[in-house]
Amino acid sequence: MSTPQTQNTARKTVRRSLTGLLIVLGVTMLSGTIVSVALPQIVGSLQGTQSQYTWVVTATLLASTASTPVWGKLADLFDKKLLLQISIVLFILASLLCGLAQNTGQLIGFRAIQGLGMGASQVLVQTIIGALVSPKERGRLNGLLGSVMAVATVGGPLIGGALTDISWLGWRWCFFIGIPFMVVALLVLARTLHLNDVRKLDTRVDYVGATLIAAGVSTLLLWVTFVGGSFAWLSWQSATMVTGGVILLALAVWVEGRVAQPVIPLHLVTRRETVIAILASVAVGMAMFGGAVFLGQYFQLARGYSPTAAGLLTTPLMLGTMGASTIAGWMVSRSGRVKPYVLTGLAILTLGFVALSFIDADTPLLLVSLGMLAVGMGVGMSMQNLVLVVQNSVPLGELGAASGAITFFRSLGGTIGVSVLGAILANRVAGNITDGLTASGIELPEGGADAGTLDLAGMPPFLRTIVENAYGSATGDLFLVATGIAVVGLTVAFFLPDVRLRDTIDMPEVTTQGPESQDPELQAPDPQDKDGNRPLPT
Repeated sequence: MSTPQTQNTARKTVRRSLTGLLIVLGVTMLSGTIVSVALPQIVGSLQGTQSQYTWVVTATLLASTASTPVWGKLADLFDKKLLLQISIVLFILASLLCGLAQNTGQLIGFRAIQGLGMGASQVLVQTIIGALVSPKERGRLNGLLGSVMAVATVGGPLIGGALTDISWLGWRWCFFIGIPFMVVALLVLARTLHLNDVRKLDTRVDYVGATLIAAGVSTLLLWVTFVGGSFAWLSWQSATMVTGGVILLALAVWVEGRVAQPVIPLHLVTRRETVIAILASVAVGMAMFGGAVFLGQYFQLARGYSPTAAGLLTTPLMLGTMGASTIAGWMVSRSGRVKPYVLTGLAILTLGFVALSFIDADTPLLLVSLGMLAVGMGVGMSMQNLVLVVQNSVPLGELGAASGAITFFRSLGGTIGVSVLGAILANRVAGNITDGLTASGIELPEGGADAGTLDLAGMPPFLRTIVENAYGSATGDLFLVATGIAVVGLTVAFFLPDVRLRDTIDMPEVTTQGPESQDPELQAPDPQDKDGNRPLPT
């Protein structure tokens, strides 16, 4: 029987573990956006193009997205702590290589490796927290999680801009800065993280399904990135890539429905709660990644601000996410209800995108800030609560796969967002620059408008003005597309069941035994059960 002293010691240990987990989550999220404001300088100094600009971000998200369900499934089969430690080491090594890259090809390749560590760390942190804290208590923790993710995701541009403007540091420190924090987290978790893993002895990993999922998603995202630029929408390349991607994903579904231990269990992703949460998460993921990446570029290339100033101008996005996630997390924990906050968040997100769809190179900064504030609030109210809906509907033994699935589709939304919006931006900018040069009576360079670099400092004043106007008008078009996707997310969220969060870490055993488990009285969680549930330490 535990004594008050041992209980207090256990609470302190869990708190320290949560600190290490939050550091890992924050640093990995930070790595996705810290380069957003610095990218014009990074790609410009490495003599890259607009297409390569997008790929520095897309490579990371693609690798992270494709590997997420695999890591989530591995978390149900193997030691979660060991897997997290492996992912941290992988991330540290990749970050070091990114900082040492000498050209855009190397940087894109190393960013892909970094994405593997990012995807693993994020889903494993979500899974481990779900194994430590009950869903209802996680409502309160979600406020803290949302704040950490907001600071990392939206505060990244500010940090990246400041590092880029410091002459004795430079953009390479955008990759180096997270390494010491990850080393500290690695040491903290090695000493404090103790889990009672629920694992099967006859473990088997569905490598065929994982490979098909990764290949199918990658093929379609590659098509989205290059269509309209490298080849036409109606071309043999488009037909080949789209057909191939669809066939690969169809085969993945076929395999997942027949193997004993699938990477993404179909019975999880076909649940009503999960399907709706997945569709809504696509919109949130696009907002989280696309907003930070392209707004930072907008402030520099369309408005002429320095990296540091561009980072400061994205502050409303961060403040909106932090404030909304904290307040919504506290209210969700108190009421045990999630749907009202998800709906409100997605509605505000949609309004924010509508406002940003009207921006151009001359839009007053106050209006741009209000649009960013609304987008931030929408992300803060909905992002973590959608994860919570899914985790609340599965037993502890499937927590990794469920967390991996929802994280996968949120990352997929972000990857699609960056890929689609980046492709639209590249095409619109090229067209706008072409029109501007033609109107000025200037002959286009060989290779078209996209042949030049993003180094505005080396451009003559008249050409810089044309480029700034091109980026200003094209950015508004991006958020018009984003508005449509947000409307879809809001629409499907109306069909989300009004679930109440359970008070225990695991579902009562009787819910998985048979038809009799549908009795509402048998489903009521016992706050004094024997599963070793631990409330969030206070």
